[in-house]
Amino acid sequence: MPDTIVIAGAGHAAGQTAVSLRQGGFDGRIVIVGEEPYLPYQRPPLSKKFLAGELELERLFLRPERYYAEHDVELQLNTRVATINRTGHKVQLAGGVELAYTKLVLATGTRVRRLAIDGAELPGVHYLRTVDDVLAIRQQFRPGARLVIVGAGYIGLEVAAVAVQAGLNVSVWEIADRVLARVASPELSAFYDRVHREAGVELKLGLPPVTEISGQARVEAVVDGNGQPWPADMVLIGIGVLPATELAEAADLPCDNGILVDEYCQTEDPDILAIGDCTNHPNSLLGQRLRLESVHNAQEQAKTAAGTLLGKRKPYAQVPWFWSDQYDLKLQIAGLAEPDCDRVIRGDPEERSLAVFHLRDGRLQAVEAVNSAREFMLGKKLIAAGARFDPAELADSSRPFKEIAAAALN
Repeated sequence: MPDTIVIAGAGHAAGQTAVSLRQGGFDGRIVIVGEEPYLPYQRPPLSKKFLAGELELERLFLRPERYYAEHDVELQLNTRVATINRTGHKVQLAGGVELAYTKLVLATGTRVRRLAIDGAELPGVHYLRTVDDVLAIRQQFRPGARLVIVGAGYIGLEVAAVAVQAGLNVSVWEIADRVLARVASPELSAFYDRVHREAGVELKLGLPPVTEISGQARVEAVVDGNGQPWPADMVLIGIGVLPATELAEAADLPCDNGILVDEYCQTEDPDILAIGDCTNHPNSLLGQRLRLESVHNAQEQAKTAAGTLLGKRKPYAQVPWFWSDQYDLKLQIAGLAEPDCDRVIRGDPEERSLAVFHLRDGRLQAVEAVNSAREFMLGKKLIAAGARFDPAELADSSRPFKEIAAAALN
């Protein structure tokens, strides 16, 4: 069993790794190194309840500060692992301090994709990835303020929902011709398009890319692809994230849209593991390699890595799932949908409750459920079981879904 485990990164995956190691009986040294000044915390509430001021900072933390002291987990915050010396089994921190490791876990997460245009660094231009990002945004949240959101993905729409309910004038700009274009079905996009417009959000879809953000001391306008300036008091850029693989690449660890790991979260180096959003891993259930940006993946890979470190190897292979909260709507997605799947809608969008099932040759690949917890929960089991359906059967809302699922699982 290793003597010292260093974890590079202090997010959800890092915190869960430390917890799982102690729960599994590891009594050696654990050191978590993170760039932010905060204890390991949950990121999903940042763009939802924390942004809305409905959740205190302490409730974001995976564990209270006393946990780390009581379980002898060292926290080195406000710093980062700068380099890895694989031969010497050492990492060097940004301040020059060296830490020896027996095993190293890379939990470096992602970094925001930045907009490379004039004015993108002006005060009032924001990204949303960290606690400090949200605190800065909240300072400008005031009724009547004009907020332009660049990008109609989950982050953009979640912020739009919070902002319009707080009384801001919100417009969302998107180069695709529909919201959630890269992550949701056309049917789900159409549903959320209607919901946001009814709430008072202005959606500008199918636009050429933003060319400039203008202003003197701070942001004053966003310039569209036609050269037209649109007044703005603040701008949020939500155009996706990139895996933080720089540390691994500098150490000559193989990377391809993430740090390459096996089903045990093991990299090419037997003494280095990687977990969470930064990894590209195999999924035997789906028969493909994946890089996932989700709490579920971060948490479960952390547990897998801890098992590997403890000599209790168990392959990671689960149905991916995600969620998004907007207004009074809880969207839950299980599985991975492909564009060529047949889609079946169950429920009534007008009643703000529906599920979109994705089938390939009758086999369930994914389910998108809005305020439909039963379809989501059973959908995960059905996807893992490789269940097959008659599309007409799924669409028949007069028959309880629990009954349909039970028949498919038997």
